[in-house]
This record gives sequence, structure tokens and C-alpha cells, in this order.
Amino acid sequence: MNQRQLFLRHVAQTSDAPLALEIVKAKGMQMEDVNGKKYLDLIAGISVCNIGHCHPKVVKAISRQAGLYQHLMVYGELVQSPQVEYASLLASQLPSSLNCVYFTNSGAEATEAAMKLAKRATGRTNIIAFNQSYHGTTQGALSLMGDEYWRNAFRPLLPGVLHADYNDFGMLDLVDQHTAAVFIEPIQAERGVIAPQKKWLTALRKRCKEQGALLVVDEIQTGFGRTGELWGFANYKLVPDIILLGKALGGGQPLGALVANRQLLQLFASGPVLGHITTFGGHPVSCAAGLAAFKVLLKEKYHREVKEKERLFRVLLQHPAIKEVRSAGLLIAVEFADFATNKKIIDACIDKGLFTDWFLFAPQCMRIAPPLIITKNQVRKAAKLILQVLDEVHKYA
Repeated sequence: MNQRQLFLRHVAQTSDAPLALEIVKAKGMQMEDVNGKKYLDLIAGISVCNIGHCHPKVVKAISRQAGLYQHLMVYGELVQSPQVEYASLLASQLPSSLNCVYFTNSGAEATEAAMKLAKRATGRTNIIAFNQSYHGTTQGALSLMGDEYWRNAFRPLLPGVLHADYNDFGMLDLVDQHTAAVFIEPIQAERGVIAPQKKWLTALRKRCKEQGALLVVDEIQTGFGRTGELWGFANYKLVPDIILLGKALGGGQPLGALVANRQLLQLFASGPVLGHITTFGGHPVSCAAGLAAFKVLLKEKYHREVKEKERLFRVLLQHPAIKEVRSAGLLIAVEFADFATNKKIIDACIDKGLFTDWFLFAPQCMRIAPPLIITKNQVRKAAKLILQVLDEVHKYA
């Protein structure tokens, strides 16, 4: 029995049609399968591998830390230098009020922790999230998810969660004396890259302050330079109360975090003590990898090149089959007529060695979210392959 057959038999599946490519190595912008076929990676593990696969400095950091120590004790009890150094570096690159980091295992766990912290800090129970938003699929995070199709099979979910429309000024009245927090993405990624109106986001920030509600910004997909700024919220000149991090945070290793003011996060330390605990959160190897990756990003300034590469994609991706291209840096949605068309295009791209995918709430859109290290020549190559596929699909449509 080969690896693919064993995968389908013994590894729990998340869909009835997994891609099931058997990848044996990955480096930089490329992945390679068991047959030696190479794929140009256009999705970076869903915005995880921002500086590419297996960057030498990240590999070295992992190897070094693994040889020093791995798991020692549940999170928060011992001084572990990878956690300390990474938290300090993150704080240095954020507004001064966002100065304390709570490391978790994943972005979804960061969402869960932030929900608890908001209730603890405000003494309130209601939380507002947005339709077609995505914050993870654990029980609490799923309660925030803005799509009934994905929520319905797992009810009952958490009470007190209200869903509003993104960019709707009318929803501001929902933020009141009962609201613990508003959870928002600075770009609605899984909706197919939908940006907020700056005036609306500014008004939402003001309303939260007036009503004593916390504003939680989910930077899990948009952080670490994805939009052209280090943090998605920086595009709108506002400062959240809490930010959620994940994906690129770990440099390819599993890691999440919530970042807030130290005074706010200290609420987890008493009343009750151990208000939020995690065994493997902030794993030293993951923190060492993430720290190394973030240092590379800051030194090489790959995020400073994102807007130029975004513009090049937009210039090149012109075709009658494309309904619209929406982008926020190197988070790009290419919209087609429907999911069936998009799936046919994605499958053909993969067949030609171009690895891409679709969006959860916008299945008619192709996802382009490559490592930020993608070169202009690689952008041109990717766009050329997509256009070739479109010509073929369009011809036989």
C-alpha cells in the first residue's frame, strides 16, 4: 500500500476530495512531489510561509533550539529565552499599548483566549462578529464565524454572539453597554479579500471606546507583511485593544498569540488564577522558528516590496474569464463565474505546476497568497500560466 492509500485510510480527512499531492520537499517558492514534479507555491500554506519554505536561518534556529531543550513545562511557568526574545521583538514592532504577548498553539486558540479575556475584562457577555468572517473552527471561534452553513451542524454554539454586516454604519448601534468585544478582520480574507471602508472602521473604533467594548483585530492571515504593512490594521491608522496572530507567526511551525496591554493580560493571572492555560502554547522550537523568520522579514524588508508585486499581478491578470481581481497586498482573489469554473482552473494550474486554491466563503475565487519572497519574474511566470489555463478553459466553456 503506497503513501497516498495510507493517507486516505488512516489520516482523518477534512473533505471528500483532498488534493492528496505527495510532497516530499519544499524550499523557497517551490514544492516538489514524490515523482520529482515541482510546483510554484501561490498560497504559502495559507499565508504561513511568508519568507518561503525551509529558509536556512529558520532551519538553523529549529535545529539549535531542539538541541538545547524542547518542552519543559506548561506555558507561563518558566523563563524560556525563545518566548522572551520573540515577545520582546513583537512588542518593539507594535504600538506601545500592545506590549504583552500570550503565546498559544494556533490562531483559533488565540481567538478563544481573546473571547475569555474580553468577558473577564469587561464583565459583559455579548460579542459582535461579522458575516462571512473567519476566526477558526473550534467551538468558540466557530460561534464567531459569519456563515450559517459552517455553523449549523454544530449547534448549540455559544450564546450572546451577534453577527453584523461588514462596512455597515447601521451596525454601530449594536455596540452597547452589553458588548464585551467586537472581533474584526482588517481584510475579510475568506470572503474573497473584502476591505473595510476607512471611515467605517474609524467609526467602529470610536464606538467601541465610547461604550467600553474591546476591539479585537484578527491579524492571523494579514499579519507579517501580507498587506504591504507589517500589520493589516496599520493600513487604517487605528490601534486595537487586542490583536490575534497565527499562521506566519511560527515561521512554518505551529504557533498562535494574542497581543494586548500587559495590564489587560494580567487578568488571566488572578480571579481565577490560571485563567487561561495551555501545555504546548509558545513551544520553544516554534518560538525559535518564528523569531528567526520575523528577523529575516525585518532585515530583508520583503513587506516593502509587496505593493509593487501586487500591482504587477493586477496588471498581468487581464482576461475575459476574470470577473474581478481584488487584492490587499499579496492577498489576492481572482473571481470567476462560479466554483465549477474556478475548480477546473485550479486543477489545471496544479497540473501545470502552479499550486493554488480557493476561498472558504468565496469558492468562485482563486486564492493568490504566495510567500512574500516571490520575485517579479515568478509573478510573471505564474500569471502567464494562469492565462494559458484560462485560454484553454475559455475555449472549451
